[in-house]
Amino acid sequence: MPMISEDGKSSEVNPKGVPAERMLLIYPLTNLSDAAREGALFSRVKGEPIDSVQSDTDGKYSIQLAPGTYSVFVKEEEGLFANMFDGNGSIQPVVVKKAEWTTLDIIINYKAFF
Repeated sequence: MPMISEDGKSSEVNPKGVPAERMLLIYPLTNLSDAAREGALFSRVKGEPIDSVQSDTDGKYSIQLAPGTYSVFVKEEEGLFANMFDGNGSIQPVVVKKAEWTTLDIIINYKAFF
Protein backbone atom coordinates (compact mmCIF):
# COMPACT_ATOMS: atom_id res chain seq x y z
CA MET A 1 0.00 0.00 0.00
CA PRO A 2 1.50 3.37 -0.94
CA MET A 3 1.96 5.79 1.93
CA ILE A 4 3.73 8.99 2.77
CA SER A 5 5.50 9.50 6.06
CA GLU A 6 7.34 12.50 7.44
CA ASP A 7 10.65 10.65 7.76
CA GLY A 8 10.38 8.86 4.41
CA LYS A 9 10.14 5.44 6.03
CA SER A 10 7.11 3.21 5.90
CA SER A 11 5.20 2.55 9.09
CA GLU A 12 2.66 0.04 10.34
CA VAL A 13 -0.93 0.88 9.48
CA ASN A 14 -3.45 0.05 12.18
CA PRO A 15 -6.76 -0.77 10.41
CA LYS A 16 -8.65 -0.29 13.67
CA GLY A 17 -7.22 3.17 14.19
CA VAL A 18 -5.68 4.67 17.29
CA PRO A 19 -7.76 5.41 20.41
CA ALA A 20 -8.24 9.12 21.02
CA GLU A 21 -8.70 11.04 24.24
CA ARG A 22 -11.24 13.76 23.44
CA MET A 23 -14.06 15.81 24.91
CA LEU A 24 -17.47 14.83 23.52
CA LEU A 25 -20.24 17.41 23.55
CA ILE A 26 -23.86 16.26 23.67
CA TYR A 27 -26.41 18.57 22.03
CA PRO A 28 -30.15 18.22 21.52
CA LEU A 29 -30.73 16.67 18.09
CA THR A 30 -29.19 19.20 15.69
CA ASN A 31 -29.86 19.65 11.99
CA LEU A 32 -27.33 20.81 9.40
CA SER A 33 -29.40 23.99 9.03
CA ASP A 34 -28.67 24.79 12.70
CA ALA A 35 -24.88 24.60 12.37
CA ALA A 36 -22.12 26.31 10.40
CA ARG A 37 -19.38 24.26 8.82
CA GLU A 38 -15.91 25.39 7.81
CA GLY A 39 -14.24 22.63 5.85
CA ALA A 40 -14.55 19.34 7.70
CA LEU A 41 -15.37 20.88 11.10
CA PHE A 42 -18.34 22.71 12.52
CA SER A 43 -17.53 26.24 13.70
CA ARG A 44 -20.91 26.94 15.25
CA VAL A 45 -23.81 24.87 16.56
CA LYS A 46 -27.10 26.49 17.53
CA GLY A 47 -27.77 26.28 21.25
CA GLU A 48 -25.62 24.97 24.06
CA PRO A 49 -24.47 21.43 24.81
CA ILE A 50 -26.66 19.71 27.38
CA ASP A 51 -23.78 17.59 28.68
CA SER A 52 -20.21 16.55 27.95
CA VAL A 53 -17.89 13.65 28.68
CA GLN A 54 -14.14 13.10 28.35
CA SER A 55 -12.98 9.85 26.77
CA ASP A 56 -10.09 8.06 28.45
CA THR A 57 -6.72 7.25 26.89
CA ASP A 58 -8.28 4.12 25.35
CA GLY A 59 -10.97 6.26 23.70
CA LYS A 60 -13.70 4.86 25.95
CA TYR A 61 -16.41 6.94 27.54
CA SER A 62 -19.73 6.55 29.32
CA ILE A 63 -22.44 9.07 30.04
CA GLN A 64 -25.93 8.79 31.46
CA LEU A 65 -28.60 10.59 29.45
CA ALA A 66 -32.38 10.71 29.60
CA PRO A 67 -34.18 8.80 26.83
CA GLY A 68 -34.22 10.82 23.62
CA THR A 69 -32.29 11.61 20.47
CA TYR A 70 -29.09 13.64 20.64
CA SER A 71 -26.28 14.92 18.42
CA VAL A 72 -22.73 14.11 19.51
CA PHE A 73 -19.76 16.27 18.53
CA VAL A 74 -16.06 15.70 19.17
CA LYS A 75 -14.21 18.81 20.33
CA GLU A 76 -11.12 19.43 18.24
CA GLU A 77 -8.75 22.41 18.47
CA GLU A 78 -10.13 23.99 15.30
CA GLY A 79 -13.85 23.24 15.83
CA LEU A 80 -16.35 20.46 16.36
CA PHE A 81 -16.24 17.18 14.46
CA ALA A 82 -19.11 14.93 13.43
CA ASN A 83 -19.25 12.73 10.34
CA MET A 84 -22.52 10.81 10.52
CA PHE A 85 -25.83 12.15 9.23
CA ASP A 86 -29.29 10.71 8.77
CA GLY A 87 -31.60 11.24 5.79
CA ASN A 88 -33.17 14.28 7.46
CA GLY A 89 -29.90 16.21 7.87
CA SER A 90 -29.53 15.41 11.57
CA ILE A 91 -25.90 15.54 12.68
CA GLN A 92 -24.37 12.46 14.37
CA PRO A 93 -27.73 11.32 15.77
CA VAL A 94 -27.81 8.84 18.62
CA VAL A 95 -30.98 7.42 20.16
CA VAL A 96 -30.97 6.71 23.89
CA LYS A 97 -33.66 4.32 25.11
CA LYS A 98 -34.80 3.76 28.66
CA ALA A 99 -32.91 0.98 30.49
CA GLU A 100 -30.70 0.19 27.44
CA TRP A 101 -27.04 0.76 26.65
CA THR A 102 -26.31 2.62 23.44
CA THR A 103 -22.95 2.22 21.74
CA LEU A 104 -21.49 5.01 19.61
CA ASP A 105 -18.04 4.49 18.12
CA ILE A 106 -16.77 7.67 16.49
CA ILE A 107 -14.05 7.52 13.85
CA ILE A 108 -12.21 10.84 13.77
CA ASN A 109 -11.13 10.90 10.15
CA TYR A 110 -11.30 14.50 8.99
CA LYS A 111 -7.53 14.62 8.43
CA ALA A 112 -7.44 11.30 6.56
CA PHE A 113 -6.43 10.98 2.94
CA PHE A 114 -8.14 8.30 0.88
